[in-house]
Amino acid sequence: MYISASDSATPIYSLDAAGLDAWLQSATDQHRRWVKGNDFKAAAGSCLLVPGQSGEPDCVLAGRDSGERLWALAHLPSVLPEGEYQLVSDWPDEELERALIGWGLGVYRFDRYKQQSANDVRLVLPEHLYARVGCLVESSVFVRDLVNTPAIDLSPTELAEVARDLASTYNAACEVIDGERLEKEFPAIHVVGQASTRPPCLIRLQWGDQDAPPLALVGKGVMFDSGGLDIKPGSGMVLMKKDMGGAAHVLGLARIIMTLGLKVNLRVYIPAVENAIAGNAYRPSDIIRTRNGTTVEIGNTDAEGRVVLSDALSLACEEGAERIIDFATLTGAARVALGEDLPPMYARDQQAARRIQDLSFDCQDPLWHMPLFDGYRSQIRPAIADLSNTGTSKFAGSVTAALFLDHFVDPGLDWYHLDIYAWNLGDRPGRPAGGEAQGLRAIWNWLEAIY
Repeated sequence: MYISASDSATPIYSLDAAGLDAWLQSATDQHRRWVKGNDFKAAAGSCLLVPGQSGEPDCVLAGRDSGERLWALAHLPSVLPEGEYQLVSDWPDEELERALIGWGLGVYRFDRYKQQSANDVRLVLPEHLYARVGCLVESSVFVRDLVNTPAIDLSPTELAEVARDLASTYNAACEVIDGERLEKEFPAIHVVGQASTRPPCLIRLQWGDQDAPPLALVGKGVMFDSGGLDIKPGSGMVLMKKDMGGAAHVLGLARIIMTLGLKVNLRVYIPAVENAIAGNAYRPSDIIRTRNGTTVEIGNTDAEGRVVLSDALSLACEEGAERIIDFATLTGAARVALGEDLPPMYARDQQAARRIQDLSFDCQDPLWHMPLFDGYRSQIRPAIADLSNTGTSKFAGSVTAALFLDHFVDPGLDWYHLDIYAWNLGDRPGRPAGGEAQGLRAIWNWLEAIY
């Protein structure tokens, strides 16, 4: 995918229409004739190999949209012949980094279950960006692979093994709480997962200097979501292997933090369950007691993600987190509002949320700040329990879900909630259909800036 140096790398020029005109002005007559003969216009997603005297490529011209960086090279790995390549540009480091990341995401194939041919193409990375670009791409691939893995091969127990392996690699501590202890100390996680033959657990990872600022990442780990007794239709269940996308994201973000050495005391909390159906499944109208003592009336067993997150958020607060970020494939309402590519983000600090939103668009990993609108809080307050896991209205479901989570974060803590989709519905260069990392680079760039 990447190499640190090459004496024989073929140059790549990433060009929009204006850039092509400028390139042609300094090109040889032979190259100009070749471009004209092939009617190359530098349209987005186009590519032209320009031969030299020997017939071997002298360079590659890659078309792109004006201003595009992240996906400027993403189409190339699947169309270029085997070999080594090097981007020629005068872009500043931030823009160059995006293009180099896009190349790596364009190389990605999920081939665990089916062999897929891939061109052996390698891109030269500048020395000062090598570690960073490699880490960001590998962590996105890590997230994609986890989300793409079907539930038959990724239960709560197997996700815990992934976390243990990650902890071992980075000299972190990893604890897995299950069985009677989980039932006693984390009743909401237990009750959602109790109907599965694959038992629920809480995964806890800790890394970093104990004296550094405490940062908590919380990820929804519903390994498969049948909907429980409020069973989903087949069309709604087919993608539910991805309902652990939040867990994949916090492990991926932790991987970046540990690899690049952010100065934080990192804690990761993942409630890992399978929302299954059996005689002991939790029921609509059940009232459960969560870790912090809050009682929750179950309006719908298919709104289980916020229920399991409640206990994990409570533990993060108890253990002294100053800032909490959670990722969760939480609501279909978020998709109705903003579609598959633009996850909503909720935050108590409005100014920080706007900064993150602006930064996310700058780095082409977009997030959209949505309001924690207090006026809707009454919709999740039932008559006979402290909270309901569903709202009284069919509207603003993403907002009421965020307000439910907000209840379990101590007042005054800096908290951010990302309601992600973690999936690409169709194939695009660098974004194959299947699991996707969303908000990962945006949140990393923000954390890097503030820490």
